[in-house]
Amino acid sequence: KIEVKSERDVWQKTGNIAIEYESYGKPSGIKATEADYWFHNLCLGEEIYATLVFNTKTLAKIIDNLDYVRSVSGGDHNASRMFLLNLQKLFSSDVIKSFKSA
Repeated sequence: KIEVKSERDVWQKTGNIAIEYESYGKPSGIKATEADYWFHNLCLGEEIYATLVFNTKTLAKIIDNLDYVRSVSGGDHNASRMFLLNLQKLFSSDVIKSFKSA
């Protein structure tokens, strides 16, 4: 099973991607998916520029072990909560070392 999300335009300005974990007060996204893999499309307009592919359990483990995670509201009616993950930080050597040792 695959969960596919698309990040449009803003990621190139902020350097962040948003990973949903709650909607209307209930677990959703990364906290509720049954998918084995998480595909995160980085789009420029309607065109896919690149796709990040994670084992879903690995992505959840990375998020749980980050030293800093920012959470924001968004989506329809601002009813969803999302982790903002900095792309450079996500692939930095300290995060990779933390992942390996966890």
